Amino acid sequence: MERKALTEKVIVLGVDGFDPRFAKKMMDKGDMPALKEFTVRGAAREDLVMLGGVPTVTPPMWTTLATGANPGTHGITCFFASDPVKLDVLHYNLDSRKSKAEPLWNVFAEEAGKKTLVWHWPGSSWPPTSDSPNLHVVDGTQPSGINNGIPFLDILKVVTGSEKIAKSQYLPNTSHVAPGQGCIIDNTEEMMEDTGKGAETSEFRKAIAAGDKSTGFSFSIMEDNECEIEALGNMICDTCRAAIKPAEGWADAPEDAKEFIFIVSSGLERRPGLILKNQDGVYDAVQFYKSKKDASPYLTLKKGEITFDVSDTVKDNEGNNVPCNRNYHLLELAEDGSNLTIIINNASPVGRDDYFHPKSLYKEVVENIGNIPVNFRVNGANATLVRETMLPSWDHYCDWQANCLTYFMENNKYDIIFSHLHNLDGVGHYYWHYACNQDDWKENDEVEYQGFQEEAYRQTDRYLEKFLPFIDQGWTIIITSDHGLITQEYHGVILGEIHGVNVPVMAQLGYTVMVKDENGNDTKEIDWSKTRAVAVRGDHIYVNLKGRNPHGIVDPEDQYELEMQIISDLYNYRDPKTGRRVISIAMRNKDAVVLGMNGPECGDIVYFTEEGFNKIHADSLSTQYGYADTSVSPIFVAAGPGIKENCVTERVIREVDVAPTIATLTGVRMPAQCEGAPVYQIIKD
Repeated sequence: MERKALTEKVIVLGVDGFDPRFAKKMMDKGDMPALKEFTVRGAAREDLVMLGGVPTVTPPMWTTLATGANPGTHGITCFFASDPVKLDVLHYNLDSRKSKAEPLWNVFAEEAGKKTLVWHWPGSSWPPTSDSPNLHVVDGTQPSGINNGIPFLDILKVVTGSEKIAKSQYLPNTSHVAPGQGCIIDNTEEMMEDTGKGAETSEFRKAIAAGDKSTGFSFSIMEDNECEIEALGNMICDTCRAAIKPAEGWADAPEDAKEFIFIVSSGLERRPGLILKNQDGVYDAVQFYKSKKDASPYLTLKKGEITFDVSDTVKDNEGNNVPCNRNYHLLELAEDGSNLTIIINNASPVGRDDYFHPKSLYKEVVENIGNIPVNFRVNGANATLVRETMLPSWDHYCDWQANCLTYFMENNKYDIIFSHLHNLDGVGHYYWHYACNQDDWKENDEVEYQGFQEEAYRQTDRYLEKFLPFIDQGWTIIITSDHGLITQEYHGVILGEIHGVNVPVMAQLGYTVMVKDENGNDTKEIDWSKTRAVAVRGDHIYVNLKGRNPHGIVDPEDQYELEMQIISDLYNYRDPKTGRRVISIAMRNKDAVVLGMNGPECGDIVYFTEEGFNKIHADSLSTQYGYADTSVSPIFVAAGPGIKENCVTERVIREVDVAPTIATLTGVRMPAQCEGAPVYQIIKD
């Protein structure tokens, strides 16, 4: 069927974790004026809500937004995919080859002849699934940031200098920074005894960091500290304890300067720094050198300053200098120069065009906008680091991305742009939970952290504001998200974790049994001879079935009764702390078609946790609320040619409706597996 195009240009401004409930609160009190302007010039529901699909996790939902198909249809049903045979093995799922549904961008590029850009869309965009020269794709291998799937050359460094330190020390792979104010490493002796502890973070963190799609992993989640917020929130860093002394042996250093040594390149390179007085006699600046013989520093920072995208080098194992891009932050400096704290970010390799198609696009971005930024990954439990380091880092990334996209728009490079930004989700997993005081983090001020949430939304509004002028230049703009983020109210029940086998509840119910050690304690290994079912990744339970699974013990004829018993036990399970029911809904695979969550890529049972027991988002129904005016719902706002102005619709807009709405606006056909419908109520006649 041929349709008349109502617009020639569309940009989708996707913001991961953008919660309409929290955004509406911010907008109504005047803190998101750009979002308000988009609603005045366009259309949305009164509450800004879009009914999200399930599971409320990044890869499935971005794939749904691109294809108009539910997860049970496109086959991306969690962050990780379950191995079809080995029930405890997971595979990375951000891979376009795993999607069974056609993305709308292929229709634009192949059939409509539209120049189309897919920018860091973490749901079945990489590798490109069309060889059309009209289709350009940038990354999509992981959600956190462009090129973050390429291993860092050097991990984050925390340099703590003091005149009380007699001898400088390098503590590799440490991970602890004291919570609260300041940034003092407070367990130095422990770290000296076990310097490898921080490197052994969860398989979840490793897989995301590497964007590893080739191998599987097995991980049994048995303790509270193995849950998602702990796995993502840990600060992985090297620590340098630097002795501050009077400057000696420099080519050119002021008489009253002080010096220290900091260590980079995974411990292979010692560099000197100078601490300098200003004209008032206050030590307020640090200079960074690669050698005392250098005539000038490669970087100078004043107290509190951050310099982003420093062109630096890292030594490899052969001693070669490899170019990199990293951030430096002089967080603390005493006025008498007696102590300091410096954060040196992960070193990202420059010149890597691995995830740019065509590769010439990388050169164009770097030459016209600048090197790809790398964000500070610091401890969300430390309020100073969140306020002074993390949020400014995302401000910088948002500006860089907005500059890239508006450059393309201003220069007529593309007709259609699908874009993704990770700032809200990126900070949310690090500190959203601290916005609700709980016994596990009672030292954190929930009001302060709620303020950080608000600042992240103001940051997002500043990003959106950069695109408002393009409505008058003929661009239709869709603002949307994959899910919202809740401030969780509970920490402890380990069910619905997306990065492994969820052991505790299933073990209590008698379905999952672990191998015992010589003392009778559970190990991390599953005893398949006694295990009838496992809850693996978010929202999926698999029966250990004879004939399907290598160590299956359940006869196929008993599968139905077992599944019904598991569902009954899940509904009857009560949280031991509160006595409340933990599971909101559980159903067999064939019944989960009503949620769009059936088929071979889903578990034998699909379940979701009850409101109040949710993680930040992964185990929730999309309608659920969290503490501090948060919710799991995604957002939807549209403005520009083809969209009614100042239109408030009562239509329930579903996540599967976004792709067909864009197709209708642009006059192209629906993607082949599309299951949604255009939101006609907001489209101009």
